Amino acid sequence: MNGAALPKGFDPATAKLTVNKWMLGELARANTAIDKAMADFRLNEAANTLYEFVWGVVCDWYVELTKPILQGTDGPEKDETRAVTAFVLRETVKLMHPVMPFITEELWDKLGHRAEHGPLIGQPWPVPTTLDAAADAEMGWLVKLISDIRSARAELNVPAAAKLKLLVIGGNDTTAARLDTHRAAIERLARIEGIEAATAAPTAALQIVVGEATYALPVGEVIDLKAESARLQKEIKKLADEIAKIDAKLGNAAFVSRAPEEVVEEQRERRSQAEQTKARLSAALERLGA
Repeated sequence: MNGAALPKGFDPATAKLTVNKWMLGELARANTAIDKAMADFRLNEAANTLYEFVWGVVCDWYVELTKPILQGTDGPEKDETRAVTAFVLRETVKLMHPVMPFITEELWDKLGHRAEHGPLIGQPWPVPTTLDAAADAEMGWLVKLISDIRSARAELNVPAAAKLKLLVIGGNDTTAARLDTHRAAIERLARIEGIEAATAAPTAALQIVVGEATYALPVGEVIDLKAESARLQKEIKKLADEIAKIDAKLGNAAFVSRAPEEVVEEQRERRSQAEQTKARLSAALERLGA
């Protein structure tokens, strides 16, 4: 798709775009983690790493961040992105082969590699490359900023169609440069309409902190602040009550000793999930109060 074919002799070390250097670094990080999991005979960890890499990094972020490049005008940036995409796909198919041998052989063939290199099972195992620290830091910042804005919007029931202004308080020169570079991606993926510097957050604005800067999103005109605050407080109380009930069960020696281990473990897992949700909603309520 999008002409993402691997040129002969492509060297990933020649990549110049930050997003592509970051993607290659994420591939190397996944490769290293999978190598360790395999060496420790933890195939479940290898499979989970692959899932998180393909779904949570390649699909969720790389594909979305490179769409404007691939849909834009032809040139060196598009050529590089096509090559890196094809390289990442090829290496990912290799990494998936021990876990999904049959479908990856089929993919290897459909991608045209079998005709040139022979069957996938005979290929050398991928060797992790080095990470680009600067690209890793910049794209890590971008992913966190967009993710935190999305989470804050979702937790406060901000309508998906509502485009909010993003006010930046206390950002340094590095942050200002990053915001300028990635402005289009932030506006598109976080549903933002305009990014401006500010000296303080206005009233009725939710706030998030990423790095040294505080980011404020005015929401007073798109949600009912009092109703949303009441909803969050109600949900937090409900979760607190559930946690208290589970604690009472787990604090009962008779229950812990007599109940099957899987039942006890289920209660611990429920408590952990409830605690995480409560913390997230409490943070949202705090943002709303701010």
